[in-house]
Amino acid sequence: MLKANGLWFRYGRRLPWVIENQTLAIAPGERVALVAPSGRGKTTLSKLLAGYLQPQQGQIRLDDRPLPSQGYCPIQLIFQHPELAINPRWRIDQSLNEAPRPSPEILAALGIQPGWLQRYPHELSGGELQRLAIARVLTPATRYLIADEMTAMLDANTQALIWQVVLEFAQEHGVGLVVISHSEALLGRICERAIALGG
Repeated sequence: MLKANGLWFRYGRRLPWVIENQTLAIAPGERVALVAPSGRGKTTLSKLLAGYLQPQQGQIRLDDRPLPSQGYCPIQLIFQHPELAINPRWRIDQSLNEAPRPSPEILAALGIQPGWLQRYPHELSGGELQRLAIARVLTPATRYLIADEMTAMLDANTQALIWQVVLEFAQEHGVGLVVISHSEALLGRICERAIALGG
């Protein structure tokens, strides 16, 4: 179980709180929508859950233990813009080897071509790079995935392909999903329930 209890976060002492006393619990394999108006802290909460930010107050625990401070985090965040997740100075193959490497079956299912692996990120399109950013976190070491507008910049066919792969992986491995999207139709198809920020 992934639990957050009484989270508070703001970006500066004199600025308003972005996250105020947020509590949530998500079970393994559960698919949850994270909802709030634009600019009301969805991405900030995602970064807190994945360990990119530390709350000023409150705790995040996985199986009643703190998140690891080193090594591969079992809660992985997929950004809308993949360049935020991939080192621009590394070839793609090196980025895939940074953590537990995804299986060849995952790479093939996402339409990743072997020739991409020797390229640098700037040599790939945004859609190609996003497929690789997603592939990197589809490993048995991942317990929860947070998809923050993961497919918003992609065409409808590519969106459908990626979500099919992610959902099949999550079901097979019991991975929990936290989904952020402006598409109510997408959230309705994928998610079992919604968590409202501040709720």
